[in-house]
Amino acid sequence: MLAVEFSLPALSLAGWQQGPTAQQVTLCLHGWLDNADSFLPLSACLNELNLVAIDLPGHGQSQHRSPDAHYHFLDWIYDLATLIKIQGWQQVDIIGHSMGGMIGSVLAAVMPQMVRKLVLIDSMGLVTGDAGKTTEQVRSAIHHRWQSPHKQKPLYRDLQSAALARQSQSDFDLASALILAKRGTEPCPGGLTWSADMRLRESSAYRLLQPQAMQLLSDIQCPVLAILASDGLEMMQQARQQYQSCYQQLEWVEITGGHHCHMTQPEQTADAIRQFLLS
Repeated sequence: MLAVEFSLPALSLAGWQQGPTAQQVTLCLHGWLDNADSFLPLSACLNELNLVAIDLPGHGQSQHRSPDAHYHFLDWIYDLATLIKIQGWQQVDIIGHSMGGMIGSVLAAVMPQMVRKLVLIDSMGLVTGDAGKTTEQVRSAIHHRWQSPHKQKPLYRDLQSAALARQSQSDFDLASALILAKRGTEPCPGGLTWSADMRLRESSAYRLLQPQAMQLLSDIQCPVLAILASDGLEMMQQARQQYQSCYQQLEWVEITGGHHCHMTQPEQTADAIRQFLLS
């Protein structure tokens, strides 16, 4: 496992690389408020791939956006496209979990030359907004931005305490929570706190509308594998019914486990990925 850092025009991204560097890059994109280490259990089962897992901006050990910026979903697409361009990666495979799968989906749609194959882990479709609630959405975002500077991050006496807090909000075991907490915390007076930018929790000022989401998904030209968890997020099962007809080339499989099935069921998840990416 090799620690890596990538410099973008406005910030730097931290992460790690594992596997034969001469092979095509398989870029791993984590979910909201997770970090690159969510792919550690999976990486132990995929030694034959050149895995590059990054912390998205504001997450893990990557830099936060500047004080005058916010975390708009479409800006993550720019970040990833810029990363691929700067690194000179001709084409990558993408494994995306949850929000990371949605980011990978839009990147594959708008930059088809950059993505060879796309794997979605308990992720399908895109989060959309209601056109009739646009005013409410913008108002909520403004209030959240006003409140952010006054919010305090939680304090934990040690890594175990942070992991227990993370586990209480998730569907995985303490071992998985410890993996995320180890990379996702930083020292502070009195103990530890989360390294993630508090602005990640702000309400979005705008969301894609369903027709926009459907157009983006229908413009994905590469083969797509959706790995849905049997006990995953209900919204992903609903998205399968809603969006699966949009994809030009879609395979999907269901495996046992919850939303973080790539952490709790890494062998089963890796088998599906291997069969798809190496076929």
